[in-house]
Parts: sequence; C-alpha cells; structure tokens
Amino acid sequence: MVKDQEPKKDYLINDTEKELKHAPLLEDPNYIPAHKLEGKVAIITGGDSGIGAATAILFAKEGADIVIVYYESDKDANNIAKRIREIGRQVLVLSGDIADEGFIKKITAETSQKFGHVDILVNNAGEQHVHEHFLDIPMSEVTRIFKTNVIGMFMLTKAIFPLFREGGSIINTTSITAYAGSPVLVDYSASKGAILSFTRSLAQNEDILEKKIRVNAVAPGPIWTPLIPATFTSEQLKTWGKSNALKRPGQAFEVAPSYLFLAAEENKYITGQTIHVNGGSVVNG
Repeated sequence: MVKDQEPKKDYLINDTEKELKHAPLLEDPNYIPAHKLEGKVAIITGGDSGIGAATAILFAKEGADIVIVYYESDKDANNIAKRIREIGRQVLVLSGDIADEGFIKKITAETSQKFGHVDILVNNAGEQHVHEHFLDIPMSEVTRIFKTNVIGMFMLTKAIFPLFREGGSIINTTSITAYAGSPVLVDYSASKGAILSFTRSLAQNEDILEKKIRVNAVAPGPIWTPLIPATFTSEQLKTWGKSNALKRPGQAFEVAPSYLFLAAEENKYITGQTIHVNGGSVVNG
C-alpha cells in the first residue's frame, strides 16, 4: 500500500484499537533526504510490505536503486515498485520462495544482469505462527519457519556475496523475541535467535572482513505490519504492543531509519551490532 501514507492525527495516541484500524504507515511525510545512499544498490527481501517496504522507499529517497524480493503479494510489490520509480530510482521486482535455492540463483543472476553489483543486503523476509501450546506446534511448521527465516537468509547472503562491492552492508532483521522470548512464538523466536548469532558470527568472518563488509541487525518490537493481523486474533490484538514504555505499537516508517543508519557509509565502524526498535522495552544481551 502506498496511497494515504500520511499519518493520521491520532496515530500516536494510546489507543491500540484505533491505531490498528489504520493501514501500515510506510512513509514519514516530514522526512528530508540527505543523499546517504547515492549510487548504491540494495536488495531487500520481504520488500513488498511492512518494514521491508518502508525501508525500500526510504533507501530510494536516499538515492539507492532497489531489488525487491517478495513471496506472493504482487499488488503490494508493484505498488512499492511504482513508488520507487516515482522517487526517481530504478527497481527490480522478483517474486518467489526465499527458501528455494533455484529462486536464490534467480535473484543473483537478475541482480547481476541489471545492476552488476550490490552494496546493501537487507535480509528481512520472515514468517511466524502463534501457538498457545508448545505441543500444538507441528514439526513441519518448525522446518518451514527455519527455511524461510534462517536458511533462505543464509543461502541468499552466500550467493550474493561475490556481487558485493568493498565497504558494503548486510542488515538482518531479528526480533525482540530473540532476547525476551515469546511463549506463543516459540519456533519463530528460536529462528530470530539464530539470526542474531548469524549476524554476530558473520561480522567476524575473514571473507567478510576482507571486503570491509559490515554485518548488523535490527530487532523490532511490536510493529504494525500486515503480518500482525494475519497472525494474532482480534482478542490478542486488544493488548498487543501496549506493554512497552510508549504504550503503543510502532509503525513501519519508524523502523526504517535504523536500517538506513546501518547502511550508510558514515557508520562504517559499526559491525556485529543490533539496534533495538521496540518502544522502550529493555532487553538483555
């Protein structure tokens, strides 16, 4: 969704039900670009909606050309691509399953053909499913969660690596659940913990360091994206996102600047770190 992105006057009030009636907000109407990513090429998985879409638009405003990788929401992906072209940047839109090695090869080949190189990789694609009871979690779901959230990220990072120019940036989306856990998102939380360890380990790897590539992560708390109403019940949503210091869930455009911060060359001394965007929840680790 791209239309009507201006925040409603009441979007910051402490009324969760009113907040959740709004479409996810992808753009800050007051944002002033500073050309931090001029001439860069960024791949963003899950770039058709939510945090990925907000990040794609923000990166484009800062001068980057974008590769949007998404699963199946053609309408949303095309709307985001249209917005990026309106901003004046090039965009490549690729649809497929991030857990499929054949699709990974397609991403690599088409990105190479269109742009010739990569500067930024945002591993953001993910899925989650709520289960009140641990014994209700099917192992087929656990396998699927790890294939999407972890294995796909691992395969894409490895495949894209030869296209990276020196001084690039890899940014992974972990979660507050990697630190605090979640009793109803056990397999999802475990996958996000794996992403956190992947980030810290890859940042120290010799191949990465030789290319001066930085590896960091963003750990969002409760952010209003299409994944949330697809995951939680209406009853669960009544209290969702209200336990942090700000007493509200965040919007996608409030998370995107953290990805920009980690992508910008001026922050080249930051690697192996995680930025917490969670409305004031204090987490350890």
